[in-house]
Amino acid sequence: MKPSEKSYTLYILKCSDNTYYTGIALDVEKRLNEHNSSDKGAKYTRHRRPVTLMYSELCDNKSSALKRERAIKTMKRSAKEALWNCG
Repeated sequence: MKPSEKSYTLYILKCSDNTYYTGIALDVEKRLNEHNSSDKGAKYTRHRRPVTLMYSELCDNKSSALKRERAIKTMKRSAKEALWNCG
């Protein structure tokens, strides 16, 4: 990783309607708080509060985090659940 690059975390949230939301952030705890309590959270999660962190994965940089996010968003629900059920 280059010194100028920051580590991003990919995360999956479980919403109150039992759907999943996938995103990336530099600070997952801060982002989770935004999803649960402010207008800075994604439009998708605003009406599905509270949300719970189900899975997180550290990525080397923003580019790799975005690629991983895209891959996870195309997964079936059962494959996403396997990430935290099987490790």
